[in-house]
Order: sequence, then C-alpha cells, then structure tokens
Amino acid sequence: MKEILIDFSNIGDYEDFYTELKSKLELPGYFGDNLDALSDVISGGLELPLHIEFVNMSVDQLETFEDLLTTLEDVEEEVEDFTFTYYLEQYEDDDENLDENEE
Repeated sequence: MKEILIDFSNIGDYEDFYTELKSKLELPGYFGDNLDALSDVISGGLELPLHIEFVNMSVDQLETFEDLLTTLEDVEEEVEDFTFTYYLEQYEDDDENLDENEE
C-alpha cells in the first residue's frame, strides 16, 4: 500500500495544499485544483491501494479544510482500496510554569 503523509504545519490555504499534494502524488496533467477533481482522480486515476494521512492540523485548519476532509471521508466510503486519516497538532504542556505556580 502506498502511503502519503501531508504535514499541515506549512499549509495555510488550498493553494498550499494542492502544491504539497502534487509533490507527493503523480497526478495527471489535466488535474484541476478542486475537490471534484481530487475525488475523481482517487476514484479512477491513481494506483491503489492508497492511504493519505494529514498530520499537524490546527483547529483553525479543521474549519478551513472542512470540505476537503468531508470529501476524502466520502471517497473513503466509496473506494475500496483508499483510506484517509488526519491528526491535530499536539501541544506540549509547559511543566515549568506549573512548577513555578506551585511554589
């Protein structure tokens, strides 16, 4: 299974996303930068099985890319050999500040 990891720490908008996607996948020349084209190419234009994973998404990006997430979840239900996951960025607790407040 081919696995594609897309790190959202440097993605601010859809243009950034499609640039990153194109660097990770061999998309056909006619690919348009839109969700319908993404759905179509996964459904019939890419070598499967394929897993795409988004990492380091911020809470703001969840809202910005809500349509993208929904589209990929729909494709996952329709295409047998395609899977998709996403993960939010994690913040470390500042233990030093906790210790200072306890003193």
